[in-house]
Amino acid sequence: MQWPVTPEVYGDALWREDVQSTIAAIANTIAEFEPVVMLAGAAHHARARRKLSRNVTLWDVPTDDLWCRDAGPITSMDATGQRAFQHIAFNGWGNKQTHENDGKIIPQLADRLGLPLIPTGLKGEAGGVEQDGHGMLIAHESSWVNDNRNPGLTRDEIGTRLLQAYGVDQILWSPGVWDEDITDYHIDSLARFTGPGRVLMNLPDQPDPRDPFHMAALDTHDMLKAAGLQIDVIPEPNKRRVKDPEFVASYVNFYVCNGAVIAPEFGDRSTDKIARDTLARHYPGREVVTLNTDALGELGGGIHCATHELPA
Repeated sequence: MQWPVTPEVYGDALWREDVQSTIAAIANTIAEFEPVVMLAGAAHHARARRKLSRNVTLWDVPTDDLWCRDAGPITSMDATGQRAFQHIAFNGWGNKQTHENDGKIIPQLADRLGLPLIPTGLKGEAGGVEQDGHGMLIAHESSWVNDNRNPGLTRDEIGTRLLQAYGVDQILWSPGVWDEDITDYHIDSLARFTGPGRVLMNLPDQPDPRDPFHMAALDTHDMLKAAGLQIDVIPEPNKRRVKDPEFVASYVNFYVCNGAVIAPEFGDRSTDKIARDTLARHYPGREVVTLNTDALGELGGGIHCATHELPA
C-alpha cells in the first residue's frame, strides 16, 4: 500500500487526515490476515506510524498518492518459482496527474527485493485489467488503447504485450469510456473475476441512457455474457452516505487476502447486505469484512485500487 501525501491532492489538512485514516484502517484490517507493507518516504513515517498497527511494516519508499494498484508492481513467476516484476510504466493515468515519486516505485521495489525488472513496453495501470488466474484477462480499451498511454500501438499489439506480462492466453476487450474520468474507466470498479469463468459485476438498478458509464457497463456485461462467462450482479447502492454523483460506489472494488475479503459498505442496508452475502457465496471459507471507505470513493476509487498483492 502507499501513504498519500501529495499537496496537489491533499493540501487541505482535514481532507488529508480523513484519507490517511481510511488508508490506515484498510491496512490495519488486512494486517490481521496477512503481512502488509506501507510505502512512504522516511519523513512521513512518524505520522503514519501513529495511525498504523504494529502489524503493518513501513518501508522508506517515497510516494505521492495512495493508488498502489496502479503504481505498484505486477509479479510473475517462472517454472522454478522465481519471482520477477513485469514493468507496466505508470504515467499518472495518461499524464492527468503529475507524480514525482509514484512512477519510480516499481524499480525501487525491484531493487530492494532483488527481483528482475522485465519491461513490457506498455504504459498503464493494473487497475485497468482484471485476471481470473486461469489464463484470461478482461479490460476496457479506453484505459489502454489511448494516445495518453500507448500512442502508436494498436489494440492487438497492446493485447499481446498484456498477455505476455500476465502469462495468459486470452483477453476480452470492451470499449469502455474515454476522457470522462481520470482512469478512462478502469475495469476493476465494474467487473471482477472471482474464479475461472465467473465474474462479479456492479451495475445500476435503473441505467441512465444519458450516463456514458452506465451504457458502457451494459456493453461490458453483454460482451462477457456472450463470451460464455457466468455473471453475478450486485446493484449499486441507492441510499449511500455520499450524494455526489461523481462518487464511486463500487462493491466489486474489494481486496481478497489470506482468509478474508475486505470490501466497502456505503450505508445502504439493503445493497450492503446483498454485497456481503454475494461475496460470502463467491468466497466460501473466507471472512467478509466491510469498511467505510467513503474517502476513497470521493477520490474515484476503492479498496482494490489502494492495494497491490505481492505473492510470497
